[in-house]
Parts: sequence; structure tokens; C-alpha cells
Amino acid sequence: MFSFVARRVLQMIPVLLAIATLTFFMIRLAPGGPFDAEKNVSPEIRKNLESYYGMNKPVYQQYFDYLGRLVQGDLGPSFKYSNWTVNELIAQSFPVSAELACWSLLIALLFGLPAGIIASLRPNTLTDYIPSSLALTGISIPNFVLGPLLVLLFALGLGYVPVSGWDGWTDRILPSITLGALYAAYIARLTRGGMLEVLSQDFIRTARAKGASPLRVIMKHGMRGGLLPVVSYLGPAVAGLMTGSFAVETIFQIPGLGRYFVNAAFNRDYTMLLGAVLFYGALILLFNLIVDIALIWMNPKLKFE
Repeated sequence: MFSFVARRVLQMIPVLLAIATLTFFMIRLAPGGPFDAEKNVSPEIRKNLESYYGMNKPVYQQYFDYLGRLVQGDLGPSFKYSNWTVNELIAQSFPVSAELACWSLLIALLFGLPAGIIASLRPNTLTDYIPSSLALTGISIPNFVLGPLLVLLFALGLGYVPVSGWDGWTDRILPSITLGALYAAYIARLTRGGMLEVLSQDFIRTARAKGASPLRVIMKHGMRGGLLPVVSYLGPAVAGLMTGSFAVETIFQIPGLGRYFVNAAFNRDYTMLLGAVLFYGALILLFNLIVDIALIWMNPKLKFE
């Protein structure tokens, strides 16, 4: 176990280096710069700003300076938010994005798992067609369309929940449903496929022949193997919930890291963009590692290779 985790952690280093390198040079190829939006800035002030942030150096020198700070864990100052560093902005905003992702994942599991299990019990019947149709609908509607529709219906039309914000528990409802609906649909389809495959195995028929109740067959014998595809999907799903919150946080005006990322893209805030991409990249690699360990625990046939 230790050698497996250590090997995977060491493999993350070149991946993160490649992400940092590609992102660093790609954002500088985009038209515009971090100070282009400033109004009535004299050439002297602009020159001082570029000197303060090191923008007057050659690109390759800026790259090596950034890597030197990155090794020390310093993501640099934000170009847009003066007197704030990227580390401080991430530390302040990421807990909000993480909470939104947790609520969305909970909704996805609460709706996706039962729908997939119910659909697998009687395939090609009405109890299969209805959950499968709902899952297909959830996959087909993107969150930037579903979010405004939910706001129009439940916030502006019925007035049950607030339109935007992140203050009370009611502010969590619409964003969590918007973000979790797509993943609930995927989880339902994966659960159905995995359970159908496991429920047709010989050991399931043996358990039923021994007199095990249908609930025991499903909960004890079927779900451990049937949910393996879902567990495999949870790594990319959690990463998608984190990064997919960009549009949702913008729609509902949630003060999370996704909104900072979108604003940094519009304002050419190079350090904020780099910091957010690297942070999310590290999270994706970490979640994939956790999922691999969970899969090995659930399926002893797999090895730490």
C-alpha cells in the first residue's frame, strides 16, 4: 500500500509540471493582458505595474520565476484583486465550492443509486423505462440551461427559494440540484448496468437458492460488485463537480472558487488562472488515487499495480 501511494504521488509531479507549463504559455498567447482593462493609466504607472509583477521580463524568465515560487507553495499575487495573494483567495473561496460539490454529490447519490437499482430489478419493464428515461433527460440538459429554468420556476415563479446568494440553507437547494442532476443521471445508468451484470451471476442464483431474501441478495451480494462502476466514476465525478461549478456559481452568484476562475479569465489574471488550474489538477489526481484504493478494497482480485 505504501509503495503504491508513494509511486502514484511521485507520478503526480510531472503531470502537474506539464499542466503548469501548458497553462502558463497558453494564457500568454491569448490576446490582451492583465492591465489592458485599466482606465486612464499613464505609461509610467503601467511600467511600474509591469515591473512590480515581473511582466517586463522575458517570458522564459517569468516562467522560471513562477516555477521557483511554485516549488515553495507560493502561487503569487493576484493581478485583479490587489493586496490579495492567490493562496489567500483559494483558501477563502474553495470551502464554498467544496460544500456545493458535497451537497451536489449527495443529491446525485440519493437519486442516482435508487433509480439504477430499481431499474435493474425488472429490466425492460415500466420500472426500468421510467428511471432510464429520467436519467437520459438529466444527461441531455446542461447545467447552464437547467439552472435558469429552476430559478424561473421555483424562485421567480413560486418564490419558494432565493434567486441567488450563499447565506441560508435554502440558498443551497437550487445550485445543488442544478449541479447534481447530471451526475445523478450518470450514476443511475452505471448502477443499472453494474447491477444487471452482477444479478445474472451464478453466486446470486446460489444465494437465492439458499433462501436469502431479495433485500439481502441485493444489499449484501449484489451491491458490492454492482457498484464498482459507480465507485470508478466517483473520482472523475467529484472532479467534475468541483470544476463544473464554474457556471453554476456564476448563475447563482456563489462566492466560490469557480466564480474567481471565471473573473480571472475575463480579466486576464494570469496568476489566479494558473493557481486555480493547478489546484483543481491536484484535486483530480488525488481523487483518482482515492478511488483506486477504494476499488482495490471492494474487489480483492485487483492488486496494487
